Amino acid sequence: MEPLVLDVREDIRNGNEPFPKIMAAVRNLAPGQALVLINSFEPVPLYQVLGAMGFSHRTEALADDHWRITFYREG
Repeated sequence: MEPLVLDVREDIRNGNEPFPKIMAAVRNLAPGQALVLINSFEPVPLYQVLGAMGFSHRTEALADDHWRITFYREG
């Protein structure tokens, strides 16, 4: 199954809080589907929030202002 890709860099540049959009995406994931978050910084607090919901993550720093974080549920 293809992951859901959500790029919130434009929201951040425009001064908009991306958390509601991220949580809406999480709620809309199909069983077994991963969320790939594209962000301009490492969203450390989000790890705990989604971790409490059963998600693990893999983080890739592609550039100083380009991060790709894959959230997925084990098994």
